[in-house]
Amino acid sequence: MKFCLSVIVASLGAASAFAFNSGSSQVVANSFRTQKGAALAQPAFKNHFQTDDSTTALAATAAVSSDAIKTRGGGAMGGIDIPLMLYFLFWYIGNYYYNITNKLALKAAGGSAGFPMTISALQLAVGAIYGIFLWLAPDAREKPTVTMDDIIKMLPVAFCFAGAHSASVFALSAGAVSFGQIVKAAEPAFAAVLSQFVYNKPVSKAKWLCLPVIIGGVILASVKELDFAVSALVSACIANLFAAFKGNENKKLMETEGLKDRMGSVGNQFALTTILGFFISLPFVFLREGSKIGEFVTLFKTNPVISSNLIASGLWFYGYNELATMTLKKTGAVTQSVANTAKRVIVIVGVAIVLGESLDPIKMLGCSIGIGGVFLYSIIDQLLAKKKEA
Repeated sequence: MKFCLSVIVASLGAASAFAFNSGSSQVVANSFRTQKGAALAQPAFKNHFQTDDSTTALAATAAVSSDAIKTRGGGAMGGIDIPLMLYFLFWYIGNYYYNITNKLALKAAGGSAGFPMTISALQLAVGAIYGIFLWLAPDAREKPTVTMDDIIKMLPVAFCFAGAHSASVFALSAGAVSFGQIVKAAEPAFAAVLSQFVYNKPVSKAKWLCLPVIIGGVILASVKELDFAVSALVSACIANLFAAFKGNENKKLMETEGLKDRMGSVGNQFALTTILGFFISLPFVFLREGSKIGEFVTLFKTNPVISSNLIASGLWFYGYNELATMTLKKTGAVTQSVANTAKRVIVIVGVAIVLGESLDPIKMLGCSIGIGGVFLYSIIDQLLAKKKEA
């Protein structure tokens, strides 16, 4: 129990670094909680990968420094936006550790033949509990004032969110994390097709010409994937489809008059989506893995690798997604594209090294082509627009 508790405290400290209201007294409190959490967190991952105490403490102190800067009314030092840099830092760290802890939990529970649906749903449950905690904790986050009609309108987004998450977790349980991330990088191809033919939002010819590059990169990476599984490829594609639907449905949702004001913040929107996504996931968990839930409960109680990494992955998932939303909200389209591209490279290479996955040259070439195509897809319209203006 202490083992799991140390993971929770550390992850809460990192994920909530920007969640609380600014204020000098709150900064001091955050400093104490975050540094205490960082110190307790070390044993949680000791058996799987080593972390440096000084690095963890430095990251915690950096998060507090960001709050202190905001409290003084600043936010940039020497032309550098410190809070934004910290957003990027913790977004990348959260995504990196989510992929590792998620894979460790899945592997310990039996991989794709084990409990991927149960684990994906419980990760959302952990995030939902944390979101509710922020509403209940004093001076943490204002509760949303959404109506039942708003909740009903959010259901399509929540369904797509739950579907994308579950399919992603299954893909990562069936194959290598690096391979799953390479396939997931092809999401723009799915988004383009849906925008053009389902939502009647035309995609430029230049973007269409980028798609063969993306798809070709994924195919090339698949050829030399030692841990290739058709189920991993199909599941990652399904995750891309759900993610593309979610993006379009979210745009429609946010056009609802007064909804932004009733939600109150980006954090509240993500918390509500996570809570709804968890409840939507439950029927699918019972349909696919309901007959062996008792076996999972026993594994969860007796195997600390499963319990600690499941809880940690749920917190990392919630934290990095919220930070990603905050980061992208503060940046332009080109910066977003660069950030997403860099994140994929860091996660693919970093996780592959930690987990001992294949880094075959042909696979990495395919990865580079695919991610390069995604980057070009993201900025091609802006580049052509600037050329026309010139």
